[in-house]
Amino acid sequence: MTRVLVVDDEPQIVRALQINLKARRYEVQVAGSGTAALKVAAQHPPDLVILDLGLPDFDGVEVIRGLRGWTEAPILVLSGRTDATDKVEALDAGADDYVTKPFGIDELLARMRAVLRRSNLAQDAPVVIVGGAQVDLSAKRVTLDGGEDIRLTPTEWHLLEVLVRHPGKLMSQRQLLTEVWGPGYESASGNLRFYMGQLRRKLEADPARPAHLLTEPGMGYRFEP
Repeated sequence: MTRVLVVDDEPQIVRALQINLKARRYEVQVAGSGTAALKVAAQHPPDLVILDLGLPDFDGVEVIRGLRGWTEAPILVLSGRTDATDKVEALDAGADDYVTKPFGIDELLARMRAVLRRSNLAQDAPVVIVGGAQVDLSAKRVTLDGGEDIRLTPTEWHLLEVLVRHPGKLMSQRQLLTEVWGPGYESASGNLRFYMGQLRRKLEADPARPAHLLTEPGMGYRFEP
């Protein structure tokens, strides 16, 4: 049974989530503060965390950082904050997706299934399909269906590898720039646009309308299997 940790200080939301998740055979743990969330997660390691950012003791982003110190469990932010800056900050800290309140339970359940599915895919698949190409993460090789190699530069490969290792996850520009270029390049968004364009030209059937290497305006990029 999948264990879900719900972190929110609004009793009506916690109750609604408990009822709906238990009805769908999820095991549910709850916490009403950041301190309680970290304690419950340590005692009962979750398979998925649903997290509000506006907690009474400290900001939910700090909970994300605390959890990411020891667990890779998907974190789905559920918050009333709609500003792109808040979303990017949560993603930079390690969140996997972001749902804005008020929300529909069907949308939330679909997002939960998606992040759990992507988490399992990232752990189990050394070869990832991107359109008509196969990306072999262990061999560091990209080939077309017919066996022809697609030549990538080291930077193109590194960027592609980071994206495909997090299928479906929205990666902020800051995350990608730090991962691929290192500290000090957090504002070099021109580099990112250029190399994403190169990857799309080499891997997408229609680079102008990408199906797999997607842009999330104002936030970052996502690899959609």
